[in-house]
Amino acid sequence: MQLWVGLGNPGSKYAGNRHNIGFMVLDRIAEDHGFAPWRSKFQGQLTEGKLDGEKVLLLKPETFMNLSGQSVGEAMRFFKLTPADVTVFHDELDLAPGKCRVKQGGGHAGHNGLRSIHQHIGADYARVRLGIGHPGHKDRVSGYVLADFAKADQDWLDDLQRGISDGAGKLAQGDSSRFLNAVAQRTAPPRSSKPKPKAQPKPAAETPPEDTRSPMQKLMDKFS
Repeated sequence: MQLWVGLGNPGSKYAGNRHNIGFMVLDRIAEDHGFAPWRSKFQGQLTEGKLDGEKVLLLKPETFMNLSGQSVGEAMRFFKLTPADVTVFHDELDLAPGKCRVKQGGGHAGHNGLRSIHQHIGADYARVRLGIGHPGHKDRVSGYVLADFAKADQDWLDDLQRGISDGAGKLAQGDSSRFLNAVAQRTAPPRSSKPKPKAQPKPAAETPPEDTRSPMQKLMDKFS
């Protein structure tokens, strides 16, 4: 059994925020793969289902981002899971919009949701880092992550969610390479390998045959 956690803030006010991309991704997985209805549990919203034969619990903590670890720790203890069974989906400022990376363990890099999870279960859990880009200056970060995605972001955001849902079964099986490949198929589809037809060269203008007649013959032919 695995526990997948999406980070975000509860309530309609925050639903479209960049900080809530973790919630968005879990919603897409649950919808596409026929998971059970969401229910209130462990200070969050919980659902369960199967991905390529693996039982997976999806959890969206409703404790607000800074206290996410309370919900995660409670669920982990109830199901007798270890940090190695936990995967957290979260927004990542240090990745370009639409990029996705998988990481095992490590620091929290100042992310308040990850910091809280570190405090409750340690650092030995997996993360799926979802790029949202950086506003350019650290003083603008808070306003940036708590603002909604722009209309111009909707295409790559949808492609990213679809790619993650496509590859969810591979992630559940521990195959992060094939998972990331599924994401890339949506976010950066390969160009057609079909060679473009070569332009046909224009036919050369016909050159009139060389006139080999003598001047006298030309004159005679003119008056004949």
